[in-house]
Amino acid sequence: MSKRAIIIVLDSCGCGELPDAKDYGDEGSNTLGGIYREVKPNLPNMKKLGLYNIPNIGVPEYELFPIGSYGKLAEMSKGKNSPVGHWEISGYVTEVAFSTYYNGFPPDLLDEISKRANIPGFICNKKGSGTDFLKQYGEESVRTGCPIVYTSADSVFQIAAHESIISVEKLYEICQIARNVIDEKNYNIGTVIARPFVGHNAENFTRTYSRKDFESQTFGRTMLDIFSENGKKVLAIGKIEDLFSGRGISRAIHTSGNTDGIEKTIDAIKNSEEDMIFSNLVDFDMLYGHRNNVEGYGKALEEFDSKLPEIMESMNDEDILFITADHGCDPTTPSTDHSREYIPLLIYGKNIKENTCIGIRETYSDISSTILDIFGFEKTKYGKSFKDIILKY
Repeated sequence: MSKRAIIIVLDSCGCGELPDAKDYGDEGSNTLGGIYREVKPNLPNMKKLGLYNIPNIGVPEYELFPIGSYGKLAEMSKGKNSPVGHWEISGYVTEVAFSTYYNGFPPDLLDEISKRANIPGFICNKKGSGTDFLKQYGEESVRTGCPIVYTSADSVFQIAAHESIISVEKLYEICQIARNVIDEKNYNIGTVIARPFVGHNAENFTRTYSRKDFESQTFGRTMLDIFSENGKKVLAIGKIEDLFSGRGISRAIHTSGNTDGIEKTIDAIKNSEEDMIFSNLVDFDMLYGHRNNVEGYGKALEEFDSKLPEIMESMNDEDILFITADHGCDPTTPSTDHSREYIPLLIYGKNIKENTCIGIRETYSDISSTILDIFGFEKTKYGKSFKDIILKY
């Protein structure tokens, strides 16, 4: 079998504040450290790979002889959300930050989107928690037919609508129109997000897994592009296809949460013929980080850890597994937003050295540089390969 790169992103599972965390209001954030302190999840398999041996991770445990390589990486990009994090993992650094709209979006922008989408308008237009806004504005949205629009600490334009009032397909159409208007008029917003919800009243409105992201396409060349240019195939699992606007991706599988994502990843490792499997497990962020659900986050980590032996046993002799994150979202802090953190990295494979620390890296892009180096391809502008540190031969 030819070699494959398998990347699994535990969405939001950061491992400690970055030096510039104060610039983002994230001093003291440590997603993994905080969860360990509060609920001490049982993660024997990630521990065996070297999770707790990562430098300054904030956990008073370690593995005497880890069977993998391990380390952590700093974010060089401006920002702290999923697209920026995944782009940097893949070799593109966002040097100019996207704009944020903490006081709401300009009326002219909302009016233009409403006109083109043929809807009566938007309600809410505030910064805050989407689940809170469902309780506050959901019934009004159902009554008036006006979608809820809101933002967060990230550069996001989120549109929520009840599936019985505005179909999922129509909501996607509205979001694509919003994306077009934002780009045409240079509002510099990173992501437009469709947030369908269901339920009968404010007490039981629930967002569904029909979420869809419409990303800015301002990101540059990534390892996915380079794989494609070299005739290699990339399988995207979870929201990866949305994050890269489908670019460089041969096949995509969407998922309905962590459990589904883990199972589809295992099936792909066992049966797919793609040269890269790139998976995102979204529930860590969506269900637990943003909702400050420490116990739920810990249990989700335990669920992933329990499936790790099957993931590892399903790998071919030439496969290399990278387990990492894309940013933080510390559920133990008062904030419900993403946090500016280092990300952990665990690396495993038959050809990967055991008990090897790659240290603290300057950019997430070291992951893509290493993968491209292993495959013998040219590297992107950003990142330094650690291939010679981790390969046995």
